[in-house]
Amino acid sequence: MQINQGIIQQILVLYFILSYNEVQGEISLSELEDQELESQLKLLNKPAIKTITTTYGDIYDCVDFYKQPAFDHPSLKNHNFHPNMKPTLSRIQQSSGTSKSKESSTIWLNDGGCPFGSVPIKRITKDDLIRQKHMPPPEVHTQFSQVAIVSTRDDLDYKFGGAGMTSTLWNPSVKAPQHSGCRLKVQKSSDIIQIGWRVDPTLYGDTLTRMFIHFQAGNIGCFDTLCPGFVLVDTEIGIGAPFSNVSQRGDIHNLWEYSMYLDRDLANGNWWVLVEETHREIGFWPQNIFTQLASFATHIEWGGVAYSPQNIPEPPMGSSFFPTKKQGYDGSCNKIIALNYRGETIMINTIPHTDNPDFYRVYDIPPTKGKFEHVALYGGPGETT
Repeated sequence: MQINQGIIQQILVLYFILSYNEVQGEISLSELEDQELESQLKLLNKPAIKTITTTYGDIYDCVDFYKQPAFDHPSLKNHNFHPNMKPTLSRIQQSSGTSKSKESSTIWLNDGGCPFGSVPIKRITKDDLIRQKHMPPPEVHTQFSQVAIVSTRDDLDYKFGGAGMTSTLWNPSVKAPQHSGCRLKVQKSSDIIQIGWRVDPTLYGDTLTRMFIHFQAGNIGCFDTLCPGFVLVDTEIGIGAPFSNVSQRGDIHNLWEYSMYLDRDLANGNWWVLVEETHREIGFWPQNIFTQLASFATHIEWGGVAYSPQNIPEPPMGSSFFPTKKQGYDGSCNKIIALNYRGETIMINTIPHTDNPDFYRVYDIPPTKGKFEHVALYGGPGETT
């Protein structure tokens, strides 16, 4: 399938601007800018086989597998991917330990999802494009982000082929342009992939707790499916969709969580997103869109991240309180796992880190002789006014 190179360049320029341009103040659109946005929407929103409106008002278009945004990436011009794609050699195994939380918070689309041969792509509106021009750089690049994380040590010669966690779901209070969330990040040099949940009014236009993915490879990078690169295969999971339930602090009967994994296919190097305890395959970033992550990862992080621009107090993180080590009270990444370059689950040396312990804290609780799962507890109230 031939793709006009000029169109590719327009799309990539737009995505680069949306992902990295930090704009202060109100946006006033000229007639020309408005026309440009309309043109970009025609490029972004692919023809729909079926349209699904969620309970929360989001619109997902069921797009033909071969016409999804991923394949606008210049490195995927001559791909041989197909709707039946599965990881060839996935080694993610369920970790030890039994969770006392519920796993039934979902991001499934209603109405039976999309027909086979199509994938759900969240429809982009003009308001989305305008709002996202206010987006800060990704947290890995901005000085105004705060993290409370557990990470692998950089002074050890790791070669990782995957990682996972089961994260409790919370809904910290934020206002645009703030955001707050929890993520698993896998990295080598400047190449990054992430999965987690976040509350982000600038990205999503509301304060719901939503599942997100993110990647950075060279000059191309974005959240969810806002730019070419991530190949969807699942027909029922909505990337960027809100979770159906979130936790209530102190109520162990309303403690909700979600399992998330990043797994490198040993056969071809594609990085897969797997979710839920069944390790459901959502899609993948192809190996050939990366330079550094074309091989193995060297760094992994689990934990919380929050952002607020200069002179605006930092928002809450996790459960919005400092971790207490009591069930039902903390932001947590449970069942932390890492895979080596052979796809084997391994014991890892980790260290806790928080940018500002006055706002957020983190505890690293490693397993004891394989009898207990590895856990990271994180969170905090943020900066009080």
